[in-house]
Amino acid sequence: MLRIALQAGLSHKNMFYYTYVLKSLKDGKLYVGFSGNLKNRIKEHNNGLVLATKNRIPFKLVYYEACLIKEKAIEREKGLKIGFGRAYLKRRL
Repeated sequence: MLRIALQAGLSHKNMFYYTYVLKSLKDGKLYVGFSGNLKNRIKEHNNGLVLATKNRIPFKLVYYEACLIKEKAIEREKGLKIGFGRAYLKRRL
């Protein structure tokens, strides 16, 4: 995958966008998001820097997907937040 992306002229530095699912260890609920820097984004969530999740920390990463195109990662995030996407996550997790 990496070799293909580099051959396509994509920058190695920031070539993936991630759709991710976090599970709150406080209330057991899931949070779905996307980011270009997954490690940093998880740290932001767990440090209480994300308004939407700061009252539910700590979090554990339970699922992620990598996309080459930002818009596809956003589209996937939106898909996982609706009924069929939630059902998919329940089956996978």
